[in-house]
Amino acid sequence: MRSIWNGSISFGLVSIPIKLFNATESHAVSFRQIHTADGGRIRYRKVCELDNEEVESAEIAKGYEDADGSVIPITDEDLAALPLPTARTIEIVAFVPLASIDPLQMGQAYYLSANGVPAAKPYSLLREALSRSRKVAIAKFALRGRERLGMLRVVDDVIAMHGLLWPDEIRRPEGVAPETDVTVRDAELDLADALMDTLGEIDLDTLHDDYREAVEELIAAKAESGGAVTPAEPDSGTGGAKVIDLMAALENSVRAARTSRGEHSDGAEGEDGQNAKVTDLKSRKKTSARKPAPDKTAGATTRKRTTASGTKKTAAKKTTGPKTTGTKTTSTKATGSKTTGTAAKATAKKPTAAKKSTATKKSTAAKSTATKKAPAAKTSARKRASA
Repeated sequence: MRSIWNGSISFGLVSIPIKLFNATESHAVSFRQIHTADGGRIRYRKVCELDNEEVESAEIAKGYEDADGSVIPITDEDLAALPLPTARTIEIVAFVPLASIDPLQMGQAYYLSANGVPAAKPYSLLREALSRSRKVAIAKFALRGRERLGMLRVVDDVIAMHGLLWPDEIRRPEGVAPETDVTVRDAELDLADALMDTLGEIDLDTLHDDYREAVEELIAAKAESGGAVTPAEPDSGTGGAKVIDLMAALENSVRAARTSRGEHSDGAEGEDGQNAKVTDLKSRKKTSARKPAPDKTAGATTRKRTTASGTKKTAAKKTTGPKTTGTKTTSTKATGSKTTGTAAKATAKKPTAAKKSTATKKSTAAKSTATKKAPAAKTSARKRASA
């Protein structure tokens, strides 16, 4: 890298010779202005407005325009004669926590390198002191004709410096916030938290400029073909859509984020074997889950079939006997059964059992009468014969 500034760091009474390097670079694609008719370059020429003649760079100096329109010439010698202590020195004025620096103030970043072997020891001392204190150094320095504010911190094994805006250069955000009162519900915050958790962290090294790559591909294609290239259709997505239902938009965002990270939603199992679902506020607040009640239908059906089968067999055995006790027992058991179907069947069989019992009684009574009449008839016949 090429240094852009040489000077020293003033650390109390310690002076550290350093070189200043740009820590960042722009990879943006640059375009030239051309004439559409013939493709010729359009150049800007510096012309004096008084004599309308082009002026060379060596003839150009600085000047300050006053309120009345008059111009006051300022030379480089005038600026060099100013009593500026930070002209070639980065003067450390304080050490503060990094959290006290507003990111809005941060600007261009630089690397500071020890200039020469004697500077290595004090340079390392300042670096280790910054690392151990977990603070940053606030410094003043002059660069490109003006005094600036800077912040020194440790990056890997070197000291980096961020240019800072002066506090009075930061605008107040007046009139920027929404003017209407908006109420944000807890359920919406929960979904926003779920979306933040799903997106999680990212390795910044994996991010790149998609637009720049597309421009480079377009330039390469046009250079090869020499003609126009039809651009690909942009991904419509939901960025330009009007958000009607905030809750639905948040839920869809969570599902899309989980899908892009290789997870599944809508009850599908993810890589960890768990269900990736978007839960509402009430479900997130309840820590205990209800266990599903056991299914009693199968057991009840089995018991019904077993009871009914057993009842049928008992009724068949006891009804065919000569005694009527079996009929009463079957009727009693069927009546006491908890199964409605079995009770209905047993009740339906009662009339048949009663008929059989009555027929049996009549048959027995008839036999008994016939048996009694037979001896009586024999006795009467003997008496008549002896007479």
